[in-house]
Amino acid sequence: MKNILVSIDFKGNEKPLLDKALEIARAFDAKIWLVHIAAPDPDFVGYDVGPQSVRDARANKLKKEHKLIEDFTKDLRHKDAIAEGLLIQGATIETVIKESKKLKADLIITGHEEHGFLYRALLGSVSSQLIKKSKIPVLIVPLD
Repeated sequence: MKNILVSIDFKGNEKPLLDKALEIARAFDAKIWLVHIAAPDPDFVGYDVGPQSVRDARANKLKKEHKLIEDFTKDLRHKDAIAEGLLIQGATIETVIKESKKLKADLIITGHEEHGFLYRALLGSVSSQLIKKSKIPVLIVPLD
């Protein structure tokens, strides 16, 4: 095992994911790829970009997310891990699968939170969709 892709979503509960990734990376002398999938550009999903204030707000959000991924990556490096951070825009499941292939990941680590029936019925679960679509092992870390 040489490459571990860790999908993070910045909900404030990343510590269990990062701890598990670090544990596995140390055991296998593997590289950790921290990946955050940001929402796609509005024009990509068929909406107009909107006024300048909307574009500015979007740019500020992406800057904050980029800073967070950098901070998490630096923290892993301070713990002697080989780590890189990526902020990518796109549809979550498809982009994680695509990046796992591109990075030659041997393992995908993602978190799971329990949601109510309505949430699951409307949106489903990222972790369960990753398990269905991935051709490589997926480790689900409970975040509740």
